Amino acid sequence: MKNAIFKFIRYTGMPLLFREWVQRRKITILLFHDMNAENAGWAFAWLKQHYNLIGLQDYLKAVQLGSRLPKKAAIITFDDGHAGNYELLPIIKQLQIPITIFLCSDIVGTHRHFWFKHNKELHQNHGHLKKISNDGRLEALKPYGFEQTQEYDDLQALTHEQIEEMRPWVDFQSHTCFHPCLPQCDDETAQKELSLSKQHLEQDYALEINTISYPNGDYTEREIRLSQEAGYTCGITVDPGYNDMHTDPFRLKRISVNDARTKDELIVKASGCFALMKRLFRQTKTKHESSKKL
Repeated sequence: MKNAIFKFIRYTGMPLLFREWVQRRKITILLFHDMNAENAGWAFAWLKQHYNLIGLQDYLKAVQLGSRLPKKAAIITFDDGHAGNYELLPIIKQLQIPITIFLCSDIVGTHRHFWFKHNKELHQNHGHLKKISNDGRLEALKPYGFEQTQEYDDLQALTHEQIEEMRPWVDFQSHTCFHPCLPQCDDETAQKELSLSKQHLEQDYALEINTISYPNGDYTEREIRLSQEAGYTCGITVDPGYNDMHTDPFRLKRISVNDARTKDELIVKASGCFALMKRLFRQTKTKHESSKKL
């Protein structure tokens, strides 16, 4: 059913209209997580053909210097640092495309688990855990057999060796230490998650870290302040939309492609029209529910 919906939207011409008229004058940041190599091959090739793919650092430098960027500029980003990201390296090399991967500093290079990916049962029921305190979340995870510093048999994140091999081709940046929901953390925990992640990635991997991707896209004014104090110059959200040379650097917008499985889905989501349709649907639904209460 979803595939049919994406195909229909694609052939209305709406994604083409967005790409050629809206995105033409904007910088689009695309979000992926753990796309497999087969899908990444055709997805990256299509994106390279229809957008001007640039690196995140190219955009930040252009903003700093006031220089121009190509039309339909797009930036490919991946959150978390999943082990499967390593399988994309041959494709990245072959297509010569820049990507940024945001790493959870205290999960990569270990056999620790991402809390939201620990097991299938948890993955299906983790939504409510994002809404409670950080301490409450960690306590609620214990019955699932999860401890954030425990080492497990299976590997979920990139290894130290893989990150070293990918460094010439990939811009690695920060995604906190353990991927908490930052607004649900107390001040001390939030500060440590932001500052220590930057320190660990710089010290352990000799990386140049200037950007934080807020886990789950959750942030408040406090997270922006703490990020600035930690030495970041940029913050990436999951607020849907496009960027330009004047966008708040700590509120950069991003389009979630979410590891598209078909070309129709990729085309529709990358254009941003799907995110707009979802937002309009939610607004209409909220107004309808409010009118019913009246």
